[in-house]
Amino acid sequence: MLEDVTDAWSNDWAWGLPLIVLTVLVHAFALVEIRDRIVIQLPLLLRARRSSMVLAVLIIVTVLLLTVLHAIEASAWAGAYVALGARADFASAMLYSLSAMTSYGHADVFLAKPWQLMGAIEALNGMMLFGLSTAFLFAVLREHWPELPCNHL
Repeated sequence: MLEDVTDAWSNDWAWGLPLIVLTVLVHAFALVEIRDRIVIQLPLLLRARRSSMVLAVLIIVTVLLLTVLHAIEASAWAGAYVALGARADFASAMLYSLSAMTSYGHADVFLAKPWQLMGAIEALNGMMLFGLSTAFLFAVLREHWPELPCNHL
């Protein structure tokens, strides 16, 4: 019985690990592009540094781009689910993928039995991706936090 489970799960890992590597690489390179094209360039275009307005614009643009990036990465998993027959259609595969990636888990959508471990593997991937996004947002906040005037004695 354990051997049957191990054999079935090897396919989940065979598909899940490359998807993790792919999405983490895409995420890392996208973060570099966001930093280079938005976080560094936008304050120069606005001719301001460390102001509340610049910080607000940077956070808005960065959050929107990160949301699109996470959606693209969830789409890669959803596409794999459809290609593997784990979900019948892309819409339900995307719902499942976003639910797994965010660890939301309340969608009443499930993968076909042979592919169920892949959902847990995607949740692991989501934790990595959201960790990278959180660290990136923190770095943007830290770098561009407005300087407060010093009111010392």
